[in-house]
Amino acid sequence: MPDEPIPTPVAPATGVRAPIPMVVLGGYLGAGKTTLVNALLRNANGLRVTVLVNDFGSINIDASLIRERGDDVIGLENGCVCCTIGGRLVETLIALGEREVRPDLLVIEASGVSDPLRIAQVGLLDRAFRLHGIVVAVDANGIEETLDDRYVGDIARKQIAAASTIVLTKTDLISDSHLTQVRARLDALGATKIVVRADNGVVPPAILFPDDTFTLPGLLRPRPLRATRDALPAGLRSFAWQTDAVLDRTRLKSALAMFPGKLLRAKGFVALSHGMSEMHAVGSRVAFVRRPEISSRASSIVFIGVLSDDEIAQLRNALQAS
Repeated sequence: MPDEPIPTPVAPATGVRAPIPMVVLGGYLGAGKTTLVNALLRNANGLRVTVLVNDFGSINIDASLIRERGDDVIGLENGCVCCTIGGRLVETLIALGEREVRPDLLVIEASGVSDPLRIAQVGLLDRAFRLHGIVVAVDANGIEETLDDRYVGDIARKQIAAASTIVLTKTDLISDSHLTQVRARLDALGATKIVVRADNGVVPPAILFPDDTFTLPGLLRPRPLRATRDALPAGLRSFAWQTDAVLDRTRLKSALAMFPGKLLRAKGFVALSHGMSEMHAVGSRVAFVRRPEISSRASSIVFIGVLSDDEIAQLRNALQAS
């Protein structure tokens, strides 16, 4: 069954600014987060990206990209900004949300021993931000040893469990059979099925950038990063679902939770009992924002996930029953 073309719902313009898409980048020490950040900064292609890091020392930014450098901020020629946060995450987020010109995308690089889910929860305390994903880098060559370590194994497992997407790094250092073994270990941990390989730190655009298949007012239409040789996980699909019925919020959330670890994102406008809401789902996390200014009573949701034809049919049936 071929994927269906995705409609582009249009919402009326309002004075409310769209929230900033936020990606939390986690992973244990040495997993390759810095390489991913550098690749993102090199390939932003006009996207205003702000990256929050704990320390500039490990970020080897190409000197030719640097426009200005201060104690806490590096401004790049391509419009990106790199800021150190230390223990000032909340204060930094508030300042970003209040800026007249805000970033198109915020990336928070978590320290190697921190819990990316907790950092995402801190960011979501401010409605200026919307979670776009928790991306966790996993060193394919060393993750098994890390998981088996009695002192740090729990930290790595918690990071993996938080991920909406796992990026496998250093896959060139292991055999295909070893990679299969690593994937099986991740599956045994109950990790997300959205798994991609990094190619010199570059990952598929859909993992990091706001989707241009479904554009809300004020959100950008990004020019994507260059393609990678392992572009997307096998079976990653996009499809749309629409209905004129009023939906039950609890049943809708249950439908979205039918296939754990297989849904990358879902977003759209939904008609609930109190009126229209904007809905965003990232992995198992679902958020609703009331949009009373929208007069339409039709619901339209776009889904992206690793779903088979049968699973898509089951999801459609569950949505219809919601």
